[in-house]
Amino acid sequence: MSTYLEELFGLGGLTAVVTGGSSGIGRAMAGALGRAGARIVLVARRPGPLAESAGELAADGVRVGAVAADLADRAALTAAAAAIVAEYGHPDVLVNAAAVNRRPPMDELTDDDWDVTLAANLTAPFLLGQRFGPAMAARGHGRIINVVSQQAFRAYGNSGAYGVAKAGLVALTRSQAEAWSARGVCCNAVAPGVVHTPLTEPVFADPVKAAEHARRAMIGRNGVPADFAGCAVYLASSASAAVTGQTLFVDGGYSAT
Repeated sequence: MSTYLEELFGLGGLTAVVTGGSSGIGRAMAGALGRAGARIVLVARRPGPLAESAGELAADGVRVGAVAADLADRAALTAAAAAIVAEYGHPDVLVNAAAVNRRPPMDELTDDDWDVTLAANLTAPFLLGQRFGPAMAARGHGRIINVVSQQAFRAYGNSGAYGVAKAGLVALTRSQAEAWSARGVCCNAVAPGVVHTPLTEPVFADPVKAAEHARRAMIGRNGVPADFAGCAVYLASSASAAVTGQTLFVDGGYSAT
């Protein structure tokens, strides 16, 4: 990488916490941030996939650590945040990619579906932001990247509690940007289209439905996790110093049709 590009996009010396970093979009973002020079701390619920992803990143030369936690459990989240600070210090970048995707028909949506979905998809990013955002602001630099959804802006596919949580996360992004941008902390959201990940297996299990989504995208295909590498590095780097409070659609034009 040239000196100019290193200054613009390099993440050397930074620590990035990536929730949901053991698979899907979170895993792709973590890999990209690590290859750009950041030390990565993966956070996910399942220890097995978490250790596997950490091992793969380490094999690629990424400095990586891992903390297992169910972020829908407030006590577990608080303990995980404390462990991160104790072992790795305060992060410079926070990526909230962990999510729960319960989407039964609205008539069948239970109180538990609502509570777990809101806890994992909205409350966890709020709590982690409250834990790490003020420290970033005190240092005069930081980045928060929240992974949202098309369902934050339009209802389809039983949006239910999931759409509500992701719409709240878009609003939370703006609130975080309002609070901390003047002190160097840029806060943005990324809105995927229909992306093939473990979270969306029910969609891709239906080839007809998957093909319909692909036809709607202007690029003629559904998304893959690798599509999110570049946007993660951009939003975490100095290149995005004047970009905050925004939602970046990385959806192949899906939202424009």
